[in-house]
Amino acid sequence: MKRLVALCLALVFVQAAAQGYPSKPVRMVITFPPGGPSEILTRLVAERLQPVFGQPFVIENRAGAGGNIGADAVARSPADGHTFGITTDTLFDVNPLVYARMPLDPWRDITPVTLLGSFSQMMVCNPKMGVKTLAELLSAAKRERLTYASGGAGVPGHLAAELLLTTTGGQMVHVPYKGPAAAAADVMGGQVHCGFLATPTVLPHVKAGRLTALAVSTARRSPLAPEVPTAAEAGVPGFDAPFFLVLFAPSGIDAAILKRMSDEFSQALATPEVRQRAALMDVTTLGGSPEQATATLRAAAAKWESVVKRIGLRLD
Repeated sequence: MKRLVALCLALVFVQAAAQGYPSKPVRMVITFPPGGPSEILTRLVAERLQPVFGQPFVIENRAGAGGNIGADAVARSPADGHTFGITTDTLFDVNPLVYARMPLDPWRDITPVTLLGSFSQMMVCNPKMGVKTLAELLSAAKRERLTYASGGAGVPGHLAAELLLTTTGGQMVHVPYKGPAAAAADVMGGQVHCGFLATPTVLPHVKAGRLTALAVSTARRSPLAPEVPTAAEAGVPGFDAPFFLVLFAPSGIDAAILKRMSDEFSQALATPEVRQRAALMDVTTLGGSPEQATATLRAAAAKWESVVKRIGLRLD
């Protein structure tokens, strides 16, 4: 009987907390510089949620250290539902493996709320190579020393390329850059043979004939470039390397607030306008429960751990 009373009181407390929420502006900490897909998508959703919640959503960019700096700021914030973060899945499934000095434990200090969306990387080559397909590139890599560019060590393009090489038994030399734009410039200039790079960055150059697109990293074709095959379609069966934008909160957040934010974000992400705008940035909107987000991140962590160990990647 006492246990039943305690459960009822707890339910009343949770419902009361949710009903009075939010009581002030909601802070959204984005772990990347201004202007990227994560910020644009967050603003699209925030515009729809402000009337629902009756409070403004304040965007704050806290970039650096692969998302660690912004995530740490969220982890140290009160778990009252007024501070959230937006990052990529690599904060959860790669950073703990590669950073010697992590300021937080993402599996303990923060909690996933929902997956905002998934995105791919596109394998592109310099047209002068004469390579037209992914199979031709992998064959050439077995005959000669090839190099590939990425936007930096440990970023999605680097990971996707190394997973591709692990899967196919190929070898290429990694050349990291400070961002995909600089990497694409050197692929176009012939300093590097190819690169797994952000689709929105390289697609204009593909359409202009300055780069040749071979495949995207995901099991589904990119909504931004549906004419480009997946790696699986291009000759690497089963290959799938999606990356995710993740909404997260400080650990200890009230369960009712966590569910409400997850539900509201999921509904906004499912609207046609948000889905269409996201597709223009190579993002496929997702949504879903905190439990679903956590399961997806755990599966990704298991996949990337073997890749990180194989290449001996360490940062900081």
